[in-house]
Amino acid sequence: MLFDTHAHYDDGRFDEDRDALLRSMPENGVGLILNPGCDLATSRTAVSFAETYDFMYAAVGYHPENLENGVDLDAIRTLAEAHPKVRAIGEIGLDYYWEKDAEKRAYQREIFRSQMVLAEALSLPVIVHDRDAHADCLAITQEFANVRGVYHCYAGSAEMAHELLNAGYYISFTGVITFKNARKAIEVIRAVPLDRLMIETDSPYMAPEPYRGRRNSSLYVHRMAETIAEIKDISTAEVERVTTENGKKLFSID
Repeated sequence: MLFDTHAHYDDGRFDEDRDALLRSMPENGVGLILNPGCDLATSRTAVSFAETYDFMYAAVGYHPENLENGVDLDAIRTLAEAHPKVRAIGEIGLDYYWEKDAEKRAYQREIFRSQMVLAEALSLPVIVHDRDAHADCLAITQEFANVRGVYHCYAGSAEMAHELLNAGYYISFTGVITFKNARKAIEVIRAVPLDRLMIETDSPYMAPEPYRGRRNSSLYVHRMAETIAEIKDISTAEVERVTTENGKKLFSID
């Protein structure tokens, strides 16, 4: 059984076939999916998916690119407290790739910290987005010793990965690891123990080879398991088993 630990089925690219696609997942070996929110509206949608499909779970929170229209963390807290299938605060973090303004970057850090405080108060793990903000993301993560979580779509160094492992975090990889230029990711996968790795699609983005360029979906999450198996020279079945157990452990799924 595969666990796609990060997929955005609220995206409009799934509007035409979302229900049929999701209902096909169990027969295609995908036993669990976690859908994180990026703002209040998508967090509510993620909760609705978790209520509709037995194999889906939700995370709620504000992505760093979704702060322009205001932030209502009280509503996020209410969602997290009211719905038992909300298993994380996320997707939260920093994105300096798109945001160059110093004041807006500072606001991202403020909201990241506020959501870490919320996760700590609710005893929930976090799903961290870190794009071109490695030093600040790591520093804020390390401020909250009681919070655990996962760095999704990991793009940092092996050295940073070890810092995160020491802080109790998991490292998750997308279809990027199947690309020809994925040398740094391969180095990290070799360095991180299997029992701290997770796999994801980040659907509908970043479809793995040989599906690159298509709309991504959880049907392709097997490619991450196969690639990690090749890198670590173990069986794909072992990667599927352990990464699923890792996801279930972090998100408290029986």
